[in-house]
Amino acid sequence: MVEQLIKNKKVEDLLIRNNVAMLGLFGSYSRGEETENSDLDFLIKFSKRTSLLAHIRLQRQLSEILGREVDLITNNSISPYLREKIMNEVKVIYNAEG
Repeated sequence: MVEQLIKNKKVEDLLIRNNVAMLGLFGSYSRGEETENSDLDFLIKFSKRTSLLAHIRLQRQLSEILGREVDLITNNSISPYLREKIMNEVKVIYNAEG
């Protein structure tokens, strides 16, 4: 379901405009354990340096388009205590290189 939403033209255009190189889904949605109140957890990689303001704006815009609360984290912001778990369950759903 989420993969279909991400393939939405609005989402793809937003990712391109914001220099997103990769977007990976993790958390309850990637495990198939989501509920009606679950948020969407994404690991994001940018192709260019991005400001905190741009990061927050992208998070808000994705949330509006997808109709769910969205959490965006970068590889550098992953807690060392959660890194292995996140990296094991992340599913790449957008890759700018194809």
